[in-house]
Amino acid sequence: MPRRTSDQLKGRHAIVTGGGGGIGAAIAYALAVRGARVTVMGRTLSSLRFVAGALPGARAIVVDVTNQRSVRSAFAKAGPADVLVNNAGAAESAPFERTSAALWERMLAVNLTGAFHCTAQVLPRMRAAGWGRIINIASTAAHKGYPYVTAYCAAKHGLLGFTRALAIETARTGVTVNAVSPGFTETDLLADAVQKIVAATGRTAEQARAQLLRDMPHGRFVTPVEVAAAVLWFCLPGAGGVTGQARLVDGSPSPQPLMPAHP
Repeated sequence: MPRRTSDQLKGRHAIVTGGGGGIGAAIAYALAVRGARVTVMGRTLSSLRFVAGALPGARAIVVDVTNQRSVRSAFAKAGPADVLVNNAGAAESAPFERTSAALWERMLAVNLTGAFHCTAQVLPRMRAAGWGRIINIASTAAHKGYPYVTAYCAAKHGLLGFTRALAIETARTGVTVNAVSPGFTETDLLADAVQKIVAATGRTAEQARAQLLRDMPHGRFVTPVEVAAAVLWFCLPGAGGVTGQARLVDGSPSPQPLMPAHP
């Protein structure tokens, strides 16, 4: 069981989608340590229960974020939320000429429409309460293009636009909407990317990892804990004056452009 380091989120209920492992599990842990009651959601109940079992008072609920009916049912079971972390996502790669309409739709559904479905379930109550935190897990692919992942990049760019637009709509309500954009992170998604490069090019796994590291300014991959720390900061009481922002977690020293809080 994690030991609480403070009670800054005591009494707050946080829902983390894609919470069965990797970044989602790290986020759930970080929020629980600060006193939040956490519900982890995802597609695999066994993984969710493993994560929830390590957190005091946590719940595990199965959801398919691409299915509106599934989302409504899951969020009804979870109850009102003060914090929503839209972490569920997936990445498929293919040259544009071999990007099928089905692949395109899958990437939009899980990486963008899923965040829309989940946010719709929590925002009215957050508005009424005058307090809420919505954090969307984007990607460096929300800020620039990468080859062979056109659909993924489009979806993540869309998620960033969604974040900024909703932040302006909610700026006077006590609800903040922000994004965290990790670079390549040590998760199963990274392992899958390495294996795809190996299969497509015949390179070794070490060579494939070295190829991906070229996009990491500090010369190493990000850890889930580092992503979770950025998410946690947006959730804390002191971050109430920050909305519509996208925090890069990729070792990049370049400053982030500021977005206006309201028109």
